[in-house]
Amino acid sequence: MLHIHRKRGASGQPLPNPHNVSLKTRLFGQSHWAVSGVCLVRDIFNILEPYLRDESSQAWIGIKKCKDLARCIKAARAPAWPSWPSPPMSTLPSKEVADALVDNYLRTTESIYRILHVPAFRREYEALWISDERPDMAFLMQVKLVLALGAVTYDDWFSLRASAIQWVYEAQLWISGPKYKSRLNIQSLQANLLLLFAQEQVGFNGDLPWVSAGTLLRKAIYMGLHRDPGRLPQMTTFAIEMRRRLWNTILEVNLQSSLTSGSPPLFSLNDFDTAPPSNFDDEQFEAHDAVPRPEGDFTKVSMAVALRSTFPYRFEVVTFLNNLATPRTYEETLQLGAVLREVYRMLAQTLRGYTKSGAGPSQFEIQVVDLLMHRYFSALHIPFFGQARHGTAYVFSQKTVVDSSLKLWRAVCPSPSLTTGPPTSDASLYSNDLPRLVTCSSGFYPSVAIHAAFLIGMELCTQLQEDDGLCPTPLRPDLLSVLEDAKAWCLRVIKAGETNVKGYLLMSIVSARVEGLMRGLGENEATSLLVKAVENVGEKCLPILEEMAASIQEQSGGPVDDMADEMTNDWNFLNPDAPFSLGDTDPISWIFNEDFDQGFLEP
Repeated sequence: MLHIHRKRGASGQPLPNPHNVSLKTRLFGQSHWAVSGVCLVRDIFNILEPYLRDESSQAWIGIKKCKDLARCIKAARAPAWPSWPSPPMSTLPSKEVADALVDNYLRTTESIYRILHVPAFRREYEALWISDERPDMAFLMQVKLVLALGAVTYDDWFSLRASAIQWVYEAQLWISGPKYKSRLNIQSLQANLLLLFAQEQVGFNGDLPWVSAGTLLRKAIYMGLHRDPGRLPQMTTFAIEMRRRLWNTILEVNLQSSLTSGSPPLFSLNDFDTAPPSNFDDEQFEAHDAVPRPEGDFTKVSMAVALRSTFPYRFEVVTFLNNLATPRTYEETLQLGAVLREVYRMLAQTLRGYTKSGAGPSQFEIQVVDLLMHRYFSALHIPFFGQARHGTAYVFSQKTVVDSSLKLWRAVCPSPSLTTGPPTSDASLYSNDLPRLVTCSSGFYPSVAIHAAFLIGMELCTQLQEDDGLCPTPLRPDLLSVLEDAKAWCLRVIKAGETNVKGYLLMSIVSARVEGLMRGLGENEATSLLVKAVENVGEKCLPILEEMAASIQEQSGGPVDDMADEMTNDWNFLNPDAPFSLGDTDPISWIFNEDFDQGFLEP
């Protein structure tokens, strides 16, 4: 069962503030979206709950069928024991496809989070296709993880999902082997970082990212990466810069996973003295006497360095939200927000300077950095977003959350009119990278999108509920359009292979609530509209999942009836009269469980 833990506000914060949410075996801190989200949507579920508890209601029977079919689909996608892993070379795609996937990875994940030395990787990668010798297994696993990450943005429907899952499974099995675990070297850290990103984006059911990132942090500390190489025995420039780059990326993934999971970072800024990476292009620091380029010159490490300049302030936000200390005042929140905004202004000034110099960051790189920063703005002020309806004290937080949510939404889900039609240049082709990453991946990016749309929907509900004038106050069209866009986007996510329907369910309920308030419906009519919205989820999503299941069976070459038999025997899936009981789990707990926060992972 879900339970909200509140703390009495400090001076200047009179209302009790949700501080943690416990669900099953999880405890979420304040940066986890459920902590405030539960409070925002609880009244809607209080209206729905009597209907959802009624076993004769059709409202959740369709949801139950979607959940059961999703389980079967995910089980069918997993490589079957003992037939996997396949021989290493047998699962590589054609050279043409592999080249495209490598380029996708380098253009997206690697451009923000530096992991590889690209020239060295490309040399070994090219040799892989022409050499008759047995490939180095460690490097082959790196290649497979790179291909899996590149497959996420290969097309709009993640058509290579099955192959990506296979590659991640193989790499996971090999990396977890006892021989590989004993290797404490740069290649090992690279593989672990690639695996962490691939598990999250491809939707691999492993440890929570926060747990895996913490393990990786400790491994890096054991290897001394938390000490700047200048304080260690003399190293080559190559070794120095690779250690700094990897430490920088490990810091980022730990902080990001702490923000998303609502957990403390479990390290402090005093625990390391490693300097940020120097401003080298990859080709430069292979030379013995390499000299970094001037600070104002753009290189392939510039985005990582720019983000590092904001790291201490983003770290303070996560610590501020997720520690167990006495609640701080709202004034402290505003002060921290003002400092973060100034840091953001300086970051934007730096990036604009790069764009004016000609060779600057790509549209994807700018969008991702902007998305990351607005995610911290939003997280800082969300605890006071719901309280703004009780008075004017928190109006600034309300405005900040709405503005940041709208910017986040439009970055990850641009208007269809901006993306229709064939691409006319490489730049327009690559502009699809972020929308594809958000639609096709699991984890951080899709969760940012659905949270932003949800908060905008709750803002519209608040505006309508507070309107006490004779004539209704017109709603902002830019906010109102997000609701329908979000529902359409959630369906695209499912068509791209996602099996979890919770995002579409949540946005359908919120949209129905807004519609009922706009139409001024009475209690009974408004409730009927909400129940119909839940019923519509099954009607819309079930055919998509059924088509997905049939496609998987066709690709595997097995009889389609096997999946249907399994559903019939285990879950009464094909019986339209089969009752659906929530048991001890209330509907709001199911919506906000830990799996939904990872994106759209578990059915």
